[in-house]
Amino acid sequence: MSQVLHTPPPTPVPPADDPAALAARYGLSVSGARPTLREYVRQLWARRHFITAFATAKLTAQYSQAKLGQVWQVMNPLLNAAVYYFIFGVLLGSKKGVPDYIPFLVTGVFIWTFTQSSIMAGTRAISGNLGLVRALHFPRAALPVSFALQQLQQLLFSMVALIVILLCFGVPVSASWLLAVPVLVLQFTFNAGVAMVMARMGAKTPDIAQLMPFVLRTWMYVSGVMWSIDKVLSKDHLPRWVMLALESNPAAVYIDLMRYSLIDSFRAHQLPPHVWAVAIGWAVVAGAGGFIYFWKAEETYGRG
Repeated sequence: MSQVLHTPPPTPVPPADDPAALAARYGLSVSGARPTLREYVRQLWARRHFITAFATAKLTAQYSQAKLGQVWQVMNPLLNAAVYYFIFGVLLGSKKGVPDYIPFLVTGVFIWTFTQSSIMAGTRAISGNLGLVRALHFPRAALPVSFALQQLQQLLFSMVALIVILLCFGVPVSASWLLAVPVLVLQFTFNAGVAMVMARMGAKTPDIAQLMPFVLRTWMYVSGVMWSIDKVLSKDHLPRWVMLALESNPAAVYIDLMRYSLIDSFRAHQLPPHVWAVAIGWAVVAGAGGFIYFWKAEETYGRG
């Protein structure tokens, strides 16, 4: 009686030129593949201590070579405010009809500097830290967020000088100063979102960093940093779309809200309509939209 041997069919071997099939066969996955959005948020939250420490270290090292050290954190915006006061307040007469012009101007300069510096730092967040990006595995959004946090920490140092200026010019302490906290939270969310957008764009096209100072300078001039938007809008010669653009400008919205919080002569009627809703809307759109936009290119950062 003959005996038949039954052997299992051979496992098909993928062709040598099919790397995807080979990877699936041996349980390999793409290095640096983009995680799901929920997992990405979880990873970012798990590294919150790294984000804070990195921001603090950057802030400490920023003026480590200067003899005055961290004093420059306050001196830089103050010197800018002095230059703007001479040019716009004295030579161009922008201070006419604006009560407490110096507190008005310094507040605008400090709050604008927060947004400007966050966006500029975000633009170089990936392209300027390629060594870190290529050496370590972490959610890349930690970099633009940490740079925005660094600028928030610097602003908080500057706010001490701002409070001294307000008191020196007779602005009384009031309960409305507490409104500065939600304003800063909303502005930080907006700044971090825009920083993430610019980080992705700057990672692909580093030359954007050379263009941004001109864009930001133009944005500053239309944001009411040195002049009163309310006085301009009170005139009837402006087209309707220009008035809407000035009222909805996110930088101007956060600047005016901070002025309203800190300066008693800056009244509610000088704020744009539905200003808090606009401020929250910009924070949500920029924060959530910028985060998702950055996350979608997660696996491309550091590769070139």
